[in-house]
Amino acid sequence: MTKLPVKNHKVKRFSSRPAREIPAVKSPRKVLLFNKPFDVLPQFTDEAGRTTLKDYISVTDVYAAGRLDRDSEGLLVLTNDGPLQAKLTQPGKRTAKIYYAQVEGEPDEQALKAFRLGLELKDGQTLPAGIERVAEPDWLWERVPPIRERKSIPTSWLKITLYEGKNRQVRRMTAHIGYPTLRLVRYSMGELTLGDLAPGQWKEITYE
Repeated sequence: MTKLPVKNHKVKRFSSRPAREIPAVKSPRKVLLFNKPFDVLPQFTDEAGRTTLKDYISVTDVYAAGRLDRDSEGLLVLTNDGPLQAKLTQPGKRTAKIYYAQVEGEPDEQALKAFRLGLELKDGQTLPAGIERVAEPDWLWERVPPIRERKSIPTSWLKITLYEGKNRQVRRMTAHIGYPTLRLVRYSMGELTLGDLAPGQWKEITYE
């Protein structure tokens, strides 16, 4: 039997990869800077009835980029932008965060050097960090209530730069070198700073 010639048709190949998804329509990007007062939880709800972000901020659908503990003060960035949140908080991004810490005692250079090199905490080694002794910032507000000072022990201020965000990291690091933190204020995250925000104030910014 004579075989009929086979035409050289191009065979369509179908990829096993899913088709590229069309991104869903997102709400407008929101970025808020908030000067969190002492004793305010960095969240919008609390079953125990404690003071939260809801008592200060009327904007909805934003989330804190990283934590700022209830007993700490200063800059809290809130956003609905996932990539920005990751940039500010993920350790691999190495975004600098500047804090001012009032500590009990007067750290010497040996203690500061150990801090800069990184410390072995219970949850692992910290990254190298910046630390220097400074005067109390002239822009700083009075804390309500004030810290408890012991007359027999002096206090000092430290400017600390971290590139990660372990739980209560500044407090644990200063305690590790022998100088417990009495007051902690976050001033900046990357290029975002407190500016002239008073405690309890917030503002929405345009961030590229």
